[in-house]
Formats: sequence, structure tokens, C-alpha cells
Amino acid sequence: MRNTFKREEKLKKKKFIDKLFVKGKAISAYPIKLIYLQIEHDSPYKIQAGVSVPKRNFNKAVDRNRIKRLLREVYRKNKQLIYESEHTKKHIYMFIYVGKKEENYALLEKKMQQVLQLFLKKVNFKKPVSNEEA
Repeated sequence: MRNTFKREEKLKKKKFIDKLFVKGKAISAYPIKLIYLQIEHDSPYKIQAGVSVPKRNFNKAVDRNRIKRLLREVYRKNKQLIYESEHTKKHIYMFIYVGKKEENYALLEKKMQQVLQLFLKKVNFKKPVSNEEA
């Protein structure tokens, strides 16, 4: 698998983003918070992901854009953790930077790996819902 982050992998539909924030579940490894939701989407990829940096914590657009670039790059480099796992369901992600100051690339990469590992643990160890329980 190539380490790319193509247009079809980016979360852009307002409808999906709204559903994500209403029904999504969260995992956090400071300073990265992952909100995810299993949903069927028309992308050929398993995951559609977006990044967000709150204006409240970083007033200057230059700072927000730099952090978003770093988050996208760190996700791009580490997304094979998800794609190599046996979970095949489609999800949408939103990575939110919750830190108050800008962190370096190495720390963000380490935290991204932690968040993705936590996600895989949570998804893979979930009990399957049988038809009788639903």
C-alpha cells in the first residue's frame, strides 16, 4: 500500500461530519483526540479522515495550518496500521489537536501510533452484536 492521502480518503461531506460529532466515539492520546464512527461511505478506501485544530487554542491561521499539515502527514505515514489489520469495516475519523502549544513531529508521530493502536484494540475486541440482541 502506498503512503498517500488522496482526495477520496479525506472527510469532506458535511452530513458525515455532523453525524460523526453526534454519534461518534472518542479516543485520546494527548495532544491528539480521535473521534470515529463506523459508517458506510462511497469511497474505495476503508477510512475517510479529517483533521481539526481549534481556533480557541491557536488564534493565528498560520499556526493552525501548520499543525493540520503535521497531523495529516503523521496520519499518512501511519495509516498502514489500520489497513493491515483484519478489521474491514468502513469508518470515518476526525483527528482533533487538543494541545495548547505546538508539539514537534516526533511526539505527534508517537501519539498518532498510540491513538491508532487504541482504536484497533477497541474495535477488534468489541463483542459482535447478534440478531437476537439487536
